[in-house]
Amino acid sequence: MIEDSKKVQFIRVLEPQQGQRIDNFLIRHLKGVPRSRIYRLVRRGEVRINKKRCKPAQKLEAGDEIRIPPFSGVTAVPPKKLGSGMRQLLEKSVLFENDEVLVINKPAGLAVHGGSNIRLGLIEALRQMNPQWPELELAHRLDRDTSGCILISKNTIFLRHIHRKFKEKSINKQYLALVHGKWPKGLLEVQAPLLKHGASSNEHLVYIDDSGKSSLTRFRVIRRHQDSTLVEASPVSGRKHQIRVHCKHVGHPVVGDQKYVLKGLESPLRNVKTLCLHANKITFMMPGRNKSTVVEAPIDPTMASVLDKLNKK
Repeated sequence: MIEDSKKVQFIRVLEPQQGQRIDNFLIRHLKGVPRSRIYRLVRRGEVRINKKRCKPAQKLEAGDEIRIPPFSGVTAVPPKKLGSGMRQLLEKSVLFENDEVLVINKPAGLAVHGGSNIRLGLIEALRQMNPQWPELELAHRLDRDTSGCILISKNTIFLRHIHRKFKEKSINKQYLALVHGKWPKGLLEVQAPLLKHGASSNEHLVYIDDSGKSSLTRFRVIRRHQDSTLVEASPVSGRKHQIRVHCKHVGHPVVGDQKYVLKGLESPLRNVKTLCLHANKITFMMPGRNKSTVVEAPIDPTMASVLDKLNKK
């Protein structure tokens, strides 16, 4: 058990903590409290920043005052111990590393962080592997079944820098997506507003909706197959499930996508269970440098096997 909090807590954000998301801050501060409960406290407005309601993704500023409500009856769930197989896999998945950032080729099927039903995600595993990096944080996210490049910040200075670059849209992310059907030759971009629906962040589905947030994805055909097309997708905006929803919207859902599939889809690849979406390249700028850093990730073996079979036909 962790100690119950009978009183309201007030925490002042210090300079080194600036730039962190409030949800990440709470997860680290309230060790043992389930993520689902933390998100529920935020959604209900029980957690406040400077006396105002906040959203899980809100970034902290030095000097902010965080209000944490009383809570009780919380059982600490020990993190799952990292196995030798996963350790070796992640060690081989390092694409780039320096004193500020780690770029990992995230395996498909590995969640970026733990949750109510996931005791060990990518970030928890990396923290176990690298206790010398106490400020290790996700710089952005990838869906559980999406493989490829993901940035892991080693300190809050780089985290603030990279969040600012994401906000400025100066970070370029490219994905490879195998989609059903023949992608139209003239379809170079999809612009359609996206709206999240669902009771929690884990249950969200995303829909095209005029009241949603503006979203733009650019596409380029890489290779055409008889019943599918390999495309390069570059999201200009960074919405949840953006590429997957935009592909479905134009009638060419991503092969293996179990969430965003067309009803009555007739395709030889309709029974593929692997989500064929891979973050193959990311381009970003290190602090204080004028030259871009470009990192590329080889395709995940599960998706590669699907492509190999198509290429042999």
